[in-house]
This record gives sequence, C-alpha cells and structure tokens, in this order.
Amino acid sequence: MSVGDVGKVCLFSAMSGTITLDGKPVANARLVRTGDRDGPKVDEAITDKNGNFEFPAMNERTITKLLPQEFVASQKIVVIYDNKNYQIWTSVKRNSDENAESRGKPLVVTCELNSEEKSIVVDRVPIHTMCEWDVEPDAPVNWDEL
Repeated sequence: MSVGDVGKVCLFSAMSGTITLDGKPVANARLVRTGDRDGPKVDEAITDKNGNFEFPAMNERTITKLLPQEFVASQKIVVIYDNKNYQIWTSVKRNSDENAESRGKPLVVTCELNSEEKSIVVDRVPIHTMCEWDVEPDAPVNWDEL
C-alpha cells in the first residue's frame, strides 16, 4: 500500500460490459451507478453503438478504514433506455477491495435487459442482477445440514 492509498476504500469496482435487449446491442442507453457508504456517490455512462460501456472504480477516502469496523457499501446500477428503467445490479459490498464482486478478476459483464433478475452469491454477499460475468458463485447452502 502506498501513502496515496491510506484510507482508500472501493465502493464499486471498475466495470465494463455490454447492454443488450433481445440479444441485440443497445446504443445510447444511460447507465446510472450509485455507491453509498456514507452518503451516495453517483456517476453515469452511455453505451456506444455496440452497447458497450465502462465505469472506473468508485473510491473514497475514509478514516474509518483504519478503525475496527465492518465495511458496508450499497451498490446499484439502473439502465435508462427507451423511457424505461431497468435495475440491472443491486448489492451490498462488504469488502473494500476492488474486484471483490468477482473474486479479484476484472468485472466484465453482459446484461440482457429482458432477462429475469437473479441472485448470485459471491463470498456470502448476494448480488441481484440481470448480468452475467466470469465469477464462480458460492456453493448453495443446504439448510437441512446446518
């Protein structure tokens, strides 16, 4: 860790990907991303003609990183296209490291706006999403064996 990283936490990892509708790329869709640990931070991206978008890592500095307490940041991404809102990602990030949502791999997603929302659990954190990415979800819990 460099001196510049002191107190730095990642609210939302860098993300790139493609937005599709009925399997076809969606051009000029507006993506609104919100990360919230101690007040919301919002940024936006617009898809290109191939439906591609990119967000940088959303970081903030906090003295609380140095204190013995749990890190918790809410995450949300909404796609606005053709006068409709599609909530493609909601989660609560519980690890301040970048790429915790993908077990350390870059977060590259494909999101189909007409897909059903699903829950993927990564390191005991549920992510409710319409997206697919290269991540191995946690094994399902067999509650009968606990």
